[in-house]
Amino acid sequence: MNTFKTWFNNARPISLPQSMLPAITAVALSYGNAEFSWIAALAALVGVMFLHLGMNLLDDYFDYRVGSAEARKEVVGEGFRGRMVKYPYLTSGEATVKQLLVAIACFLGIAAVTGVVVLAIRGWIILLWVLAALLIGVSYSGGPLKLSFRGLGELVIFVMFGPLMMSGVYYSVTGIVDWKIWLLSTAVGLLVTNIVYSHSVLDAVPDKKMGKTTMAHLMGGNSGQIALSTFINVTPYLIIVVGVVLGLLHWAYLAVLLVQPVSLWLVGSLRDFVNHRETSLEPKRWMGPMGDFERFRQAGLDWFMLRWLTARNIVTMFCFIIIVVNFIVK
Repeated sequence: MNTFKTWFNNARPISLPQSMLPAITAVALSYGNAEFSWIAALAALVGVMFLHLGMNLLDDYFDYRVGSAEARKEVVGEGFRGRMVKYPYLTSGEATVKQLLVAIACFLGIAAVTGVVVLAIRGWIILLWVLAALLIGVSYSGGPLKLSFRGLGELVIFVMFGPLMMSGVYYSVTGIVDWKIWLLSTAVGLLVTNIVYSHSVLDAVPDKKMGKTTMAHLMGGNSGQIALSTFINVTPYLIIVVGVVLGLLHWAYLAVLLVQPVSLWLVGSLRDFVNHRETSLEPKRWMGPMGDFERFRQAGLDWFMLRWLTARNIVTMFCFIIIVVNFIVK
């Protein structure tokens, strides 16, 4: 159990809201369907969690092979601000690469078992989602595509944690896929992408020095980076508004607009960051939970974690409102 807990922590569970919130939202949206299956729902949620954790460890493995942590440490040592935390359990000698590969196999194995359960309930067609997720997930940082090194990592995240995963979970639970899940999964997927894109903006300089190309680099200068941030932080709310206007969504879904000010704050904060303007790094209650922020401050990561956690909390608040509204209007 101690070994499991250690590798669970090594797999960065802090990132689980990126997958679990969209997955739980998909289950909530499917509740009440005639073919709803609690067994399939539980299997899908557990499968998503361990697939995500396994992919996080696999990402560490691929990064280790190219010396990502060492290169990042050298860049920061030159005076560039960036995060150095990358597979610390390997660089510290607490674990070996062989142990990492075993942990990856175990986590993906658990995900595979849950997939078999869903397969038994919904049939072979669910394999289309599973194979697509594995192919795209491995290609995120693994060869030969290494999409996250070519500026396409955000696109992978959008597809993986938005339309692909949410429609897959929805089908697992109900045996169907409808227009509503596609519409809402697109909005949620953009906000999950916002977490990774905000990350790439904050780490744009050290990433470039390391030879890694991210979406932030593809957008060119500061104005292009903030323009895309604005698009990502505004479009999800426009999707909901358009859905309501067209009669595809109940008007109560407009409650997600309560989160819009937080998204706009994030855009403004990133604008201050890329333009090297001083800004307050004091978390506010309306930004959502920030964990032990004093620890982040002492580690010199407050500039990063404030914005990253805000992006994560935006997804949390957005999904929570969708779930609550869905149960009210059913």
